[in-house]
Amino acid sequence: LSSASKRRNQIAAATNMRSALRVSQRAHRLRPQSAPGAPASVAEAARGALAAAVSSRAYHAPLREMNFLLYDVHNFEGHYKGLNEEVLTPCDRETVDMVVDATKTMCEDVLAPLNEGGDRVGSVWKDPNTVVTAPGFKDAYKMYAENGWQALSFPEQYGGQGLPMSLALVQSEMIAAANWTWLMFPGLSKGAINTIIAHGSEDLKDEWLPPLISGEMTGTMCLTEPQCGSDLGQVTTKAVPIDGAEGEYSISGTKIFISCGEHDMTDNIVHCVLARLPDAPAGTAGISLFLVPKRLKTGELNNLGTSRIEDKMGCHGSPTCQLEFEGAKGWLIGTPNRGLNHMFTFINTSRLGTAVQGIAAAELAFQNSLWYAKERRSMRSLSGSKEPDQVADAIIHQPSVRTMLLTQKAVAEGGRSMVYECAKIADLMQQAEYAGDDAAVKQHDGRLAFLTPILKGFLTEAGKEAADLGIQVYGGHGYIKDNKAEQVFRDVRIASLWEGTTQIQALDLLGRKIMLGKLKPINEHAAGLRAQCTPYLTSSDSQLRSHAWSVLYHSLEWQYLTYRVAMRAASDKEAISSSSVDYLMYSGYVTLAAHWLEMEAAASRGGPEEPGFYKAKRQTSEFVFERLLPRTRAHKAGILASVQSALDVSPDAFSFDHAR
Repeated sequence: LSSASKRRNQIAAATNMRSALRVSQRAHRLRPQSAPGAPASVAEAARGALAAAVSSRAYHAPLREMNFLLYDVHNFEGHYKGLNEEVLTPCDRETVDMVVDATKTMCEDVLAPLNEGGDRVGSVWKDPNTVVTAPGFKDAYKMYAENGWQALSFPEQYGGQGLPMSLALVQSEMIAAANWTWLMFPGLSKGAINTIIAHGSEDLKDEWLPPLISGEMTGTMCLTEPQCGSDLGQVTTKAVPIDGAEGEYSISGTKIFISCGEHDMTDNIVHCVLARLPDAPAGTAGISLFLVPKRLKTGELNNLGTSRIEDKMGCHGSPTCQLEFEGAKGWLIGTPNRGLNHMFTFINTSRLGTAVQGIAAAELAFQNSLWYAKERRSMRSLSGSKEPDQVADAIIHQPSVRTMLLTQKAVAEGGRSMVYECAKIADLMQQAEYAGDDAAVKQHDGRLAFLTPILKGFLTEAGKEAADLGIQVYGGHGYIKDNKAEQVFRDVRIASLWEGTTQIQALDLLGRKIMLGKLKPINEHAAGLRAQCTPYLTSSDSQLRSHAWSVLYHSLEWQYLTYRVAMRAASDKEAISSSSVDYLMYSGYVTLAAHWLEMEAAASRGGPEEPGFYKAKRQTSEFVFERLLPRTRAHKAGILASVQSALDVSPDAFSFDHAR
C-alpha cells in the first residue's frame, strides 16, 4: 500500500475507538452525594439537572467553522497540491476530512469527558519515579499512540507518516479545546522530536526518534531552575564528560516547572536538558543541550527523580515537576555551547502550541457560554419581550451579553485563522528542510519568527479575556466549579506566562525581531497587508470595501508607530520596553482584523445553500471592526506615551507602608 493508503486505513481504524474507550464524565466527579434514602431538596434537584446539562456539553468539534477556514479561506486543498510529493506524503481533502472526523470522535467521546476528572483529581506524586496521572489519561494516551496519531507529521524514515505539519496542528487545536492538559503529554514530545531532528547526531536520531514518534516514549524540555526563569544565562546545572565513555556526560542539577516530567503514561521519558560543560563561557554563550532519559538502554533507571510536583492554580491534569539530576547519564545534542540556540527549536514549537491553547480556551469558553446564554432567563429585553411565552427572556437577547459572546467568537475563529496561516508556512519550511533548501528555510523561518510572538502573546491574552468573559456570562454560576467556566480560565491563565511571558514576547517582537532586523520584518509585513486588502478597496460591497480601507490605514499606522519607537529608542533604549506590550497588542488586533477581512471576503463569495452561515460571518466581521479593532487607539496612546511616566517613580516610592 502507498503511505497515503496506509494512513487512511489507520484513520479508519481510529474511528472505531468509540466503544473501546468511552469514559463517563460523571464517574470522575467528586461531588458530595446525599445519604441513601434522603429526600432530595429542590436546590439539589436543580443542581443535579444543571450538572447533567453541563456534562452533555463538554466539547463539540466546530467542523463547519474549521472547514470554512480550511477550504474557503485558506485553500488548504490547493496548498497541499502545491507541496512536493517527493518530499512529503501526498495529502488531499479526503485525508484531511478523515483526520478531522476521527479526531472529532476522539475529542468528543474520549478526551473531553476526561477533562473535569483531570482538574478534580489531577496527578498524584507517589515517589521520585512514580507520578499517577488522572483517571483515564493513560488509557486515552495508549489509544492515541496505537492509532498512530503521534507519528502523523514526522519523517517516514523514523516511523512517521510524513504528512504535512499543518495537519497535526489542525488536529492539536481540537484536542486542546477538548482536554488541554492531556494534550501536553504528546505535545511536549513533538518539541523534543523536532529538536532532535534539527540538531541531534545520526546515532541519537536512530535510537531515540522511533520510540518518541511511535508514542512509546514522551519528551520534555528542562530549562528553568530555582534561581532563573527567562534569564537562562544563570543556569548552573553541570554536564561533566564521563571518563572512558565517549560522548556520555554526567548531568547534575535541579530543574523546576518541568511539565509532564514524570508520569505513568509511558515507561520512559526523554528530557532535553540545558547544562554547562566544564570551563564553558559565562552567560547564555556557555549553555549546551543534552538528551537525558529516565531509563537507560538497559532499562535501568537513570540517576534522576522527581522530588515534588507543584500545587497549581490550574492545569491540574499535567504534573509540573521538580527534577533532581544526580549524575544522570546524558548525550550532547548538537554543538557545545550552542544549547540555547538549539533549544529554541523546542521553544518555538511550544510557543505556537501555546497560541493554540489561547484559541482553544476561547472556543471552549464560547461553547459553554452560548448554551447558557440561550437557556438562562432573566428579565425582559429593553426593546420589548422576545419570548413572551416564557417567564423571562433568555439573556442572549441582552446587548451586553451579545458583546461578550461575539468577542469570544471573534477571538476563537479569527485566532484559528491566524494559526492556520502559520501552519501553512510551517509546511513550506518543513518541505524546504527535508529538501535541503537552506534559502527557502531561512525565508520561511524568518516569516514564522515574526508571526510567532504575535500569536503567542496576543492570542493567549485574548484567550484569557474570552475565558474570563465565560465566567461573566454565567454570572454567579460561573464562579461555581460544577459549571466548568472557571476551569477554562484557570487552565488558560498560565498561557501568557510559560514559554516566555507576554512581556518577553513583546520584547522579542519589537526589540529582537524588528529593531535588530532594522525594521525589515515590519516593512515586509505591512506591504503584505496592503497587497492583501488592495483587491477589496474598490469592491462594490460597501462593508468589505470599508474594512479593507481600515486594514490599509492600520498597516500604514503600524509602520509609522514602529518608526516613532525606533527614533525614541535611538536616544533612550528603555523606549522599546516601555512601548513593547502595547505594540504587541496593537499588532495582534490588526492581524486579527486582517484575518476577519479575508473571512468576510470568503463569506461574500459563499453559495446560496447556507446563507445564514455566511451572513453570520459578515456580521461578526462587522463586530470586529467596530468593537475590537478600535482598541488599537488605546494601544497607540500607550506606544507613544512618555517613558518617564513609568520610570519617574523610584523603587522606594511605590509604597511607604510595605516592601520597605
